[in-house]
Amino acid sequence: MTMSKPVETTRRQAVWNDPRLRAIVYQILVLGGVLLLGWYLVSNTLHRLEQQSIATGFGFLEKEAGFGISESLIAYTPADTYLRAFLVGVLNTFKVGLVGIVLATLIGTVIGIARLSSNWLIARLAAIYVEGLRNIPLLLQLFLWYSLINESLPGPRQALSPLPGVFMSNRGLYLPAPVWQADYGYVALALIVAVVLALLLVRWAHRRQDLTGQQVPLSLLVLGPVLGLPVLVFFVLGAPLQWSVPELKGFNFQGGLSLSPEYAALLTGLTLYTAAFIAEIVRSGIQAVAKGQSEAALSLGLPRSKVLRLVILPQALRVIVPPLTSQYLNLIKNSSLAVAIGYPDLVSIANTTLNQTGQAVEGIAMIMATYLTISLAIAAFMNWYNKRIAFKER
Repeated sequence: MTMSKPVETTRRQAVWNDPRLRAIVYQILVLGGVLLLGWYLVSNTLHRLEQQSIATGFGFLEKEAGFGISESLIAYTPADTYLRAFLVGVLNTFKVGLVGIVLATLIGTVIGIARLSSNWLIARLAAIYVEGLRNIPLLLQLFLWYSLINESLPGPRQALSPLPGVFMSNRGLYLPAPVWQADYGYVALALIVAVVLALLLVRWAHRRQDLTGQQVPLSLLVLGPVLGLPVLVFFVLGAPLQWSVPELKGFNFQGGLSLSPEYAALLTGLTLYTAAFIAEIVRSGIQAVAKGQSEAALSLGLPRSKVLRLVILPQALRVIVPPLTSQYLNLIKNSSLAVAIGYPDLVSIANTTLNQTGQAVEGIAMIMATYLTISLAIAAFMNWYNKRIAFKER
C-alpha cells in the first residue's frame, strides 16, 4: 500500500510528458481563450450599440441607397438598394485589380529582364525605374498621376481626338463600343467552348512531345479555336454588329465606352508601383537559375530568346511564384487607396453606406470579408499553380 502513491504519481507524470497529449491540451486551451475573447467582444459591442439605440444586422442592405455612383459595370441608379451599390463597388475593385495584375506582371517581367541586360543604358534605366518607384509612397504616386491627367488634358469641348470616335479630355477617355445584342450570348458560349478545346489541345501537344519529342505549334492550337470558333458563330448569326459612338452633349460626352481619370490614375499608379517589385522578383528568380543551364542551352545552338523562354524562365518560375503571390495580394489591398482620388471602389462606396446608415460594424465587416475572400481566392489559385510547376520527385 505504501508504494501505490509513488507509482500513481509516476504514471501521471509519464502521461503528461507525452508531447502529443500536451499539444492537444494546449490547443484546446488556446482555442477556448480565443472563443471566450470573441464572445466578450461581440457581446460587449452588441450591448453598447443597444445602449446607444443603434440598430444591428444587415437589413439595411435592402433599403434604397439614395446616392449616385460615377461609374459602374452594371446598371445602377440612386433608387437601387445598398446591396446593389455594394456590388458595384466590388465589381469596380475587380475591374482595377484584375487588369492591374495582368499589366503589372507584363511590365514587371520586362523590367526584370532588362535589369540583367548586357546593355549598360537599358540596365541602368531599369534600375532607376525600380529604385525610384519602390521608394516613393503609393499614395503620393496616385496624387501625381491624377494631377497630371487632370491638368494635361483639355476640357470636353476642346477634347483631343487622335482617332475617329476617340476623345480624350480631363473627364476621361471615350471610345466607340459595340452595342450588346441577344445573339452575342451564343458568341460568348462559343468562346468558352473554344478556350476549353484549346486547353485540351495544348495538353495533348505536351503529352505528344513527351512521348515522341516532336513539337506542335502551340500558337496555332490556341489561336485557331479561340479566334476561329467565335468568329464563325458570329458570321453564322448574320454579324449583328452595332456601335455606340461617343458624342458631345452638353458639358460631357455620352455613349460609347468611357474610362474616368480616377480609374486611369489608380490603374497607372497601382500597375507601375507593383511592377517595380515584380521586376526585382523576376530578376532574382532568373539569377537563381544555375548559369550552366543557359550555357548548355547556348551550346546546343538555341537563340538567346528561346533560351530565356524555354530554359531559364520555366525554372525561375519556381522561385518567382511564391513572392509574386504576395505582390498580387498587395495590389488588391492597395486598391483601397482609390478613395483618396475619388474612384468609387469597394471602400469608397462602403464608407458612404455606413455614413448614411450608421451601420459601421456591419459595413467594415463586409469590407474585410470581401478583401479576405478575394485574397484567399488568389492565394489558392497561385498555390495550385506553384504545385503544378514544382519539380516532381521520382
